Amino acid sequence: MLLFHPILISPIKRSSMFLAIVVVLFSTFNLFSVTSLATTRQIPLLTNEASALLKWKANLDKQSQSTLSSWVGSNPCNGWMGVSCSNDTATAEFVVTNITLDKSSLRGTLGDLDVGSLPNLEYLSLGSNSLFGHIPSNLGNLSQLQFLSLSHNNFTGEIPSDIGMLRSLVKLHLSNNNVIGNIPNSIGNLTNLNEIWLSNNQLSGPIPPEIGTLNSLKFEQLDLTFNRLSGVIPSSIGNLTRLNYLYLFNNQLSGPIPSEIARARYVIQLEVGQNQISGTIPVSFRNFSWLEKLYLGNNYLSGCIPDYFPNYTHLIELDLANNQFSGFLPPELGKTRALVVLLLFMNHLTGSIPQDMNFTKMELFDVGDNMLSGSLPQEICSSGLLILFVVSENSFSGPVSKSLKNCSSLSRVRLEGNQLTGNIFEDFGIYPKLDYMDLSYNKFYGEVSSNWGLCSNLTSLKMSNNNLSGKIPSELGGATRLNVLDLSSNHLVGDIPKSFGRLSSVGKLNLDNNKLSGTIPSELGKLYNLEILNLAKNSLTGPINENLGECFKLRSLNLSGNKFEGVIPVQISMLDKLESLDLSANNLMGKLSPQLGGLKFVEMLNLSHNNFTGSIPSSFTGMVSLTSVDVSYNQLEGPLPKMRAFEKAPMEALRNNKRLCGNDTGLDCPIKGRKKSNKHMVQKVIRIIFPALGCMLMLSFVIFGILLYMRKRNPNDTNRTQEIEANVFTIWSYDGKMVYERIIEALENFDPKHIIGVGGYGTVYKAEISTEVLAVKKLHAPEDGEMQDLKSFENEIRVLTKIRHQNIVKLYGFCAHLRHSFLVYEFLVRGSLKNVLNDMEQAVAFDWSKRVRVVKGIANALSYMHHDCLQPIIHRDLSSNNVLLDSDWVAHVSDFGTARLLKPDSSDWTSFAGTLGYVAPELAYTMKVNEKCDVYSFGVLTLEVLMGKHPGDFISSLSYINTSLTEVLDQRLQPPVKSVVEQVKLLLEVAYSCLNESPHSRPSMWDVASRLSVEKVDVKRDQEQFLQEQDENEGWRWICVAYETGGAMVMGTAGGGCRRRRRRGHRMWMQLAAATWTSVVDAGGGDLGVGYECSWRWRRRHRGGCRWWSWWAVATWVAGG
Repeated sequence: MLLFHPILISPIKRSSMFLAIVVVLFSTFNLFSVTSLATTRQIPLLTNEASALLKWKANLDKQSQSTLSSWVGSNPCNGWMGVSCSNDTATAEFVVTNITLDKSSLRGTLGDLDVGSLPNLEYLSLGSNSLFGHIPSNLGNLSQLQFLSLSHNNFTGEIPSDIGMLRSLVKLHLSNNNVIGNIPNSIGNLTNLNEIWLSNNQLSGPIPPEIGTLNSLKFEQLDLTFNRLSGVIPSSIGNLTRLNYLYLFNNQLSGPIPSEIARARYVIQLEVGQNQISGTIPVSFRNFSWLEKLYLGNNYLSGCIPDYFPNYTHLIELDLANNQFSGFLPPELGKTRALVVLLLFMNHLTGSIPQDMNFTKMELFDVGDNMLSGSLPQEICSSGLLILFVVSENSFSGPVSKSLKNCSSLSRVRLEGNQLTGNIFEDFGIYPKLDYMDLSYNKFYGEVSSNWGLCSNLTSLKMSNNNLSGKIPSELGGATRLNVLDLSSNHLVGDIPKSFGRLSSVGKLNLDNNKLSGTIPSELGKLYNLEILNLAKNSLTGPINENLGECFKLRSLNLSGNKFEGVIPVQISMLDKLESLDLSANNLMGKLSPQLGGLKFVEMLNLSHNNFTGSIPSSFTGMVSLTSVDVSYNQLEGPLPKMRAFEKAPMEALRNNKRLCGNDTGLDCPIKGRKKSNKHMVQKVIRIIFPALGCMLMLSFVIFGILLYMRKRNPNDTNRTQEIEANVFTIWSYDGKMVYERIIEALENFDPKHIIGVGGYGTVYKAEISTEVLAVKKLHAPEDGEMQDLKSFENEIRVLTKIRHQNIVKLYGFCAHLRHSFLVYEFLVRGSLKNVLNDMEQAVAFDWSKRVRVVKGIANALSYMHHDCLQPIIHRDLSSNNVLLDSDWVAHVSDFGTARLLKPDSSDWTSFAGTLGYVAPELAYTMKVNEKCDVYSFGVLTLEVLMGKHPGDFISSLSYINTSLTEVLDQRLQPPVKSVVEQVKLLLEVAYSCLNESPHSRPSMWDVASRLSVEKVDVKRDQEQFLQEQDENEGWRWICVAYETGGAMVMGTAGGGCRRRRRRGHRMWMQLAAATWTSVVDAGGGDLGVGYECSWRWRRRHRGGCRWWSWWAVATWVAGG
């Protein structure tokens, strides 16, 4: 420090020194001022960036805020997670340029992010989080942004057109969201782009041709897969000459592939599969010299496979499957040496596989479902790399490749449906990685090798319809992962191995049509996952093993054509998932167990050709799903169960029993106590009954008159009765009043927040009581008073309490009170079918097999209502809003608020309350409602399930012949696979028939349900061998007469008329028998023939009236006799 003493400094020097000090002090002040200004200028900018980011953080959920705990203070460049800064060259300051928060479990929206405060942002990557909401349009203000990634989130809405303002953008990643709408044309403004990823969204509309205006020297990758884009592929894509990857897979693109695409000659991967592309492969494609992967499968391409594929020296994967290619496989295809994947299945290819085909690197080879022939390549697995080998459904012949025996890399092999030969024991080895092997429908011979039991990963082994012999090796039980084992239709002998009890995963076991003997091993009862068991047409003996009752998942059990003895084990009735039961052509005996009636899902029941005795239990009416039944060739007698399946069963399904009756085909039940040969007994009965009936009739009139008089005299009694009825508490199996109070409490006196649906006749609430969840339907009060409301309410109760069906919503109870009238139903978690179809996530999960099952369930419910109830029930308001789905996607028809009990052909309707869009057209000019109105609504509903939306105007332009399946089906789903597509086509055909403008031309719901049910057993085919062993005359001549005349009066007179197994023959015999009976009566001087004629001609429509007419004729004849 310098010290200046004033005495030692002269005045001149003193003034100079003062000036110097002033200058120094001023300079120092300026220095501090400049530093202060600089600091002041920097702090506000950092504060704006920090403020914007902190505000966004505050609007995320708590977990996200915890993840961003480092975001504190006013300087984002000071250790904030995911934030990077750079030095601004213009201001020499640090600014935020990079935000990378991928896979950070962030949840929230971008709406609160003020991008205007981040003008220097160049890199924004928020992929793989749980962000949602719309993509904000103000992102377009980030003029410096070069990289934008919002992939793998839950963003919705459209891509904002302002995105075209990001002129500096190089990479745009928006894949795996729920973005909808069109790709904005403004994307063509992003001239610096080299990557666009928009896959796995719900984008629709055409691909904008403006994409072709992007910088052709930079653009390398375009990914639009798994969307709903339509229209043609724009030819302008060919302008992207540096394009390496073009992914358009799984859209709805149509038209031909533009030849201009080949101008992008540096394409490495070209994927246009799973669209509706037509035409041929352009010749210009020969210019692709760098192509490695070409996927054109699942389109409508035709023509021949080009011969220029050898030009693709780098080609690794080629997929042309599921198209319409024809002609020979080009020999040049064998020269493609780098080929790893070759998929040509489901085309119309002919000829043979080129013998010089190069398999040195082949891993996946599939040419199934073509028309190829010749021999299989011998060096198919010379490299030891082959994983998939499929040549199924062709006409290949000769032996299999020797290289397959030691091909340990194999995982899936399908050789079925050819004419291949060879010893199956010698031609195949041990495959440690094998998952699926199908050798069925060939000409293989020899014994089943025990080596198959050493294939530890094998899940499916099929060898049916060959010439295999010998015993089934017990070692096969070592393949414990087997799910399907099919050895049917061979010449196998011996016992069923007990080691099969170790196949704990098996779901389908088919050993039918062999020569197996012995008994059913009890170990099969350990197969708890078994769904299909077929042991038919063998020589199995002994009783049916009761342990089969422990296979609780069984859906189909076929033990027909064996030598089983004894009774049907009662444990079979415990198989409550059973849909098909065939025990025909055995030596079973005894009475049928009433417990079998508990098999409510059984659709096909065949007990024919056994020795069952007694009557068919009335409990069989519990088989509410039954559509096909055969009990012929037994010793059964008595009335048939009162259900549609028995009443409408053909004569062939009931014949050759002792004396069954009660069927519509002519098996009338005799009146007890009536003796045809005793005229005096009949006279006594008539003389006793008629006076009694007259007295009862007179007594009824007297009682009715007294009641009418008392009613007029005491009108207040009626009001008191109505008041009592209006305060009824009835909840099944509970204290009614207590449950009523608990429901009112749970719903907080019907607070609107508990509403889950509103219909025309009531509001539905969700009530949670203890551990139960119930659906409570509160009925709307009518405009014209409580009494009418109570009547309609009681009508609904009366209908619902009589319905028992797995596809109809279950009623737990009801309450009729002056304050509230409501029904209590089971709660179905998925809600209405309409809601499921309108929800994107649920609609995608609602796949084709589930949709087929739902339509079948609705058909079964309506068939039950129309045809199996004591009185037909018409729904009148069938719609997607009135079909509910449970957690297993099972349909339950609901809301019978508009239903009424009808007598057949009734026309006493004065009002109709259906849902617009589902109402039959004839109701526009007539108010007569019958079952055919429900049929029409069912047709609309079926189309809605298939299309994913109400068909609307599509109905008015229906043309089944000219309508493509792809035009109708819900575009949100993948096209149905081969195993389901035929069922979908059947649904579409049935829907069209139900929508016929003429009600008389529509099928009944019984016909619809029968057509959609499981495939019926062809009794004639399956038992042809059995029937040939019977005495033709004895088997048809006498029994047929006994059935169709109802007695033995004219037995043998014209028995030959029944030898023909046709209904026409039966009718002729009936007429002949009738003529004989009439002539006998006429000889006695009576007129019984008139009565018989009535019952014969008109019994279907006027059964009761004709029956009384016939009895009156008897009475007249007896009295006159």
